[in-house]
Amino acid sequence: MNTQRTVAWLIFFGVAAALAWAPGHWLEQDEAGASEPVVAVSRSPAQVPASTASRSPSAPLAAVDLFASKSWKPAVVLATVIETPVAVTPVETLRVAPALPFHFVGRLQNHDDQQVFLQSGEKLYVVRRGDVIDETYRIEQISDTELSLVYLPMQLSQTLSVGSAP
Repeated sequence: MNTQRTVAWLIFFGVAAALAWAPGHWLEQDEAGASEPVVAVSRSPAQVPASTASRSPSAPLAAVDLFASKSWKPAVVLATVIETPVAVTPVETLRVAPALPFHFVGRLQNHDDQQVFLQSGEKLYVVRRGDVIDETYRIEQISDTELSLVYLPMQLSQTLSVGSAP
């Protein structure tokens, strides 16, 4: 069994060596260079590099990209941009009061007197209708759902939610 396997391997390697040696032995290029296969590539004269145009036809071809990407789409032509100055008109900005610094804490309601507790940072304010807070906000109206304030430096009205209707 071992001799059969050895003989099979020897035959396999012999045939492989013969196939590797045969093309070089029988198809060897003679002095004139007549039997070398040549790959033909068609190019326009603008695409032929100067180095390949000057060589002899029997010289081997340089590396040619056989799988170059091609596209049927026409080349992209970039448009020219002409900058024209734009007349800038001054934009009128709307006056906006800063965000209210107060948070609703609670309310106290006696017969006709309504008091609202507001917190700003660590300060707690108890305010009624008509009161002025730190000379910047005036309480205009107190309803069941919101508190209307006026930002005094700009005379702009703002509202603060003070809960839902009972």
